[in-house]
This record gives sequence, C-alpha cells and structure tokens, in this order.
Amino acid sequence: MIQVVLAALVALAVTLFGTPLLIALLRRHGYSQAIRVSKDGIQYPEHQGKKGTPSMGGLAIIIAVVLGYAVAHLAVWRPPTVSGLLCLYLMVGLGLVGMADDYLKIFKQRSTGVRARTKLVGQASVALSFAVMSLYFPDEFGRTPASQAISFIRDTPIVLPMVLAVLWIWLLITATTNAVNLTDGLDGLAAGASVATFAAFALLGVWQFGQNCSFSRFERCYEVRDPLDLAVFAAACGAACVGFLWWNTSPARIFMGDTGSLAIGGAIAALAIFSQTELLLVAWGGLFLLTTLSVILQVGSYKLTGKRIFRMAPLHHHFELKGWGEVTIVTRFWILQGLFVGAGLTLFYAEWVRT
Repeated sequence: MIQVVLAALVALAVTLFGTPLLIALLRRHGYSQAIRVSKDGIQYPEHQGKKGTPSMGGLAIIIAVVLGYAVAHLAVWRPPTVSGLLCLYLMVGLGLVGMADDYLKIFKQRSTGVRARTKLVGQASVALSFAVMSLYFPDEFGRTPASQAISFIRDTPIVLPMVLAVLWIWLLITATTNAVNLTDGLDGLAAGASVATFAAFALLGVWQFGQNCSFSRFERCYEVRDPLDLAVFAAACGAACVGFLWWNTSPARIFMGDTGSLAIGGAIAALAIFSQTELLLVAWGGLFLLTTLSVILQVGSYKLTGKRIFRMAPLHHHFELKGWGEVTIVTRFWILQGLFVGAGLTLFYAEWVRT
C-alpha cells in the first residue's frame, strides 16, 4: 500500500509544482494552440478568450506518472512488473503520437492537427505492439498481463484466438483514446473526469491484490497478474490529473492537448485490459462514451437525413451553444462521470457479494 500512496504523492507534487514551469516555458516559445472560429456558416462556441493559452500540457502528466511510478518502486527497492511497464509504454507511446498532433496545431496553427488517418496509423502502431507484448511474459502461474478472453468483471468463457485477441485489444485502445480526445474540449473536463476513473482503478487494484489467486486459490479469487502494480500506476495517473487540474480548470492556464488526452486514454484502456474489466469500460468511461456517441449520432443523422441532432458535437459544445456556462457544463459532466464510475464499482462489488 505504501507504493500506491507514494506514487500518488510524487505524481501530485510534480504536476502541481511542475506545471507552472511548463507553462512559462511554453509561453516563452509561443507554443499556443490555434482556436477554431465561426466561418462559412459554421458556428463554433466563442473561445477567442482562450487564444494564447499554451497547449501540450499532457507532458506534465506523463512525466509525473513516470516519476511517481519510478519513485514508488525505488523507495521500497522493488522492481517494476511487466504489467506496469507495459502500461507506461502505452501511455508514453500514445502521448508521443499526440505530441505530433499538437505540433501541427501549434507550429502550423492548424486547429485540426494531424489528419485523422495519419493519427490512427500512429495509434495503431503503438496499440498493436502493446497488444502483442501483453499476451507474452507469463509469470510463475502462467498468467500473462492481458488475457485472450473477453472480460467483464473478470474473464468470461469467450476466449479469442491470438490474432483476434490482438485486434480486440487494439479496438479497445483506439476507442478509449479517441473518446477521451473528443471529451477534451472544455477547461478541466477530461482531466477531472479521468480522476474518478483512475481512483476506481486504484481501489480495484488493491482489492484484487488482497483477493488474488497468487496467495490462495478459492472459487472467486482474481487471476489478475500484477494487481498491486496496476493500483500504483492508477494512483499515479489519478494524482497527476488532480495536480494538472489545478492549472487546467476554467480559465485554463494550459491545455493538455492531444499529448495528454491520448496518453490518458491509453492508460485507462491498459488498466481495463489488465484488470480484466474490459466491457466495464462502459461504466469506467461513461462520460467519454456518451461524448463519442453524440459525435456518431450527429454524423450518422447528417449523412442519412441531412439534419443534425445537436447544435454541435461533441455534446459539451451543444450545451455551450445553448447558452450554458463552461463551468456549469464541466461540473455537471463531472457529476455524470462520478455516477458512471459509481455504477461500475457497484457492479464489480455486487458480483463478489452475490457469489
């Protein structure tokens, strides 16, 4: 448990006190993101007040998580696990893909960043390599970090062949990262929502560690390979988001950019895959799913009927155009995410109580 607390404290300190240094550095070099403006009959929310705000703040989150995780292991002189290292690999790898996107937004002043196809190729390269590696490196009980079975609250009887398992993991990662990316449209929205998700995974990891099959085999023990290290990683991620949120809440002094949103999405996906709660991502990332569905419905409706369901997608921009204040939208969406995560924890614990 000391590792979980230590990882959280270090990550919190790094983003809380290190983010202002990053803000100053980015401002000095003029690294601010382009802001979309209404034109050609297309109306966007009025965000000109955000012009000049530096982006690429996700760097602070990634550095904080890496340092928090490293210090937590050095302090107790315990080597990192394969699961923990793979979580870091996915988070950092996707963060680098996001940095390429932020680069174009900042230096080319192109608000759309990297073309969607190029971004997907970059994400796929990282996600597929992660998927393959996660199905190797068995421990003394023969358990690999990820399982070939589709999981809900634990692994289900549906076991996929190796190739399909890799594609399934890639699909989960792609869906989660893009969902977080779509949600990152208002000050503090994605970072605050992610805090609840990471807190749930930290609790989950500690619980699965206490009831793990490594210590004693009984009917409902958990076959998760490295649950305590997953809790350490989740605690570092959650605390890093809390520290970053201090500077990212409205009016934001820095945006996380795709560097942060893709990294956070990757971390959430990795935790769900390794904790064997893949389908429970519907609850862990309920707000992210809701945001993504709003985009899918908007595009689908326009292509099929020529009419839009929302004034603008993603959903939070619809409420902006309806006149809701930014802080009101963010606060209410945080509440929604808290309810989603609470429902996920309830389902998880109910399965244990029932048995």
